[in-house]
Amino acid sequence: MKAALFVLLLACTANVASAQTHNRIDIVRPDAPELAAFGAHDIGVRTLVVTESGRPDVLNARAGEPVPIYDRSLTVEVWYPADLVQGQVPGTQYTTITRSPDITATLTGRAVRDATASVDGGPYPLVIVSHGYPGNRFLMSHLGENLASKGYVVASIDHEGSTYDDQQSFGVTLYNRAPDQLAVLDAMAGFGAEANHFLYGVVNANSTAIIGYSMGAYGAVNNLGAGYSEASVTSGSAPPNRLLNDLAAGNPDFRRSLDPRIKAGIPIGAWGMQGGFWDAQGLAGLTVPALFVAGDVDGVAGYEDGIRAIYEGAINSDRYLLVFKNAGHNAGAPIPLPVEFLDAANTQGASHYTDSVWDNVRMNNILQHFTTAFLDLHLKGVGDMRSYLDVPEDGAAAWRGGWKGFSGRGAVGLLMYHD
Repeated sequence: MKAALFVLLLACTANVASAQTHNRIDIVRPDAPELAAFGAHDIGVRTLVVTESGRPDVLNARAGEPVPIYDRSLTVEVWYPADLVQGQVPGTQYTTITRSPDITATLTGRAVRDATASVDGGPYPLVIVSHGYPGNRFLMSHLGENLASKGYVVASIDHEGSTYDDQQSFGVTLYNRAPDQLAVLDAMAGFGAEANHFLYGVVNANSTAIIGYSMGAYGAVNNLGAGYSEASVTSGSAPPNRLLNDLAAGNPDFRRSLDPRIKAGIPIGAWGMQGGFWDAQGLAGLTVPALFVAGDVDGVAGYEDGIRAIYEGAINSDRYLLVFKNAGHNAGAPIPLPVEFLDAANTQGASHYTDSVWDNVRMNNILQHFTTAFLDLHLKGVGDMRSYLDVPEDGAAAWRGGWKGFSGRGAVGLLMYHD
């Protein structure tokens, strides 16, 4: 009887251990490029709420009527370098709603909840992460932990009205995406200067990058300097009363409002070009360094007439375009498919986390590699990192010489452009 009980307990323990390995956001495959590896810092994580008053209430705005204003609140997950104390062991779990709101997933990572932030080597550059429509702050959590281990403070936003369980009209996202990113930048700068805040002396908001995916990239491109077109201001999907003109290239106040603390950006699957939200005038205003990321069969944002057209139009930026050949809209950014989908009755949202050709962990690792090189170059001034970016155009044709950081044929299927 005791032997049988021991076997049962052992089996239960094994099942728990197996469950904890599911949905890991910190996997680095053996064939991952060099800079995908985690850095030297332990990682802390905390959840904050940022509130900005006086924001136009797009959801309740009506044409020809005064636009109501409201207090807009954003939940933000913050990863940061940490000093662990005795008894604290790396590892935490995140409970998150998924693309199918009736499915809740448990993600597993390396961070320690509410750990003490490290000031050694700080203050650290700030990276703002902005999800798609819909999405949430955990969609790119693999980047959050990875970058924090390398000496960055990462603030990933839940955009109100644009999350899986709070998806409002598209106009809400069209207007609020770029201002949300700036609101979080302002808040993080305030936390870094607040003597009693855990981020005091830890975050350097004067050296900030924005990483956006899909609609997050739409907002990032705007904050990098590309004002929206006049056609977009009056389009059928735009919010009423020309609200989008606040962020338009033709508005002189837009250029004056650009934030000099934003030193670089990584737009992934940037939406908007096909819909006419940018033109030559607007894209010429993008002047800070940018790393665009795309799949060349993106059926949501488009490639030749979408992401690549944005890249080519940003003529005043030191810019790169990383292309996953034969990948779709999910190239690089989303975490892998949560295992909770495997036993679910409704798996409609599963494609949100998959690609028809590429393995998501492989794409995540490649994105981590190039994000590290790009941000170290432009936020930390590590000049040697440019050699990881200035590689032969076609990873397949250049495999004998290789792409720096990739082994053997590891760059096959990738293209890198630089202008």
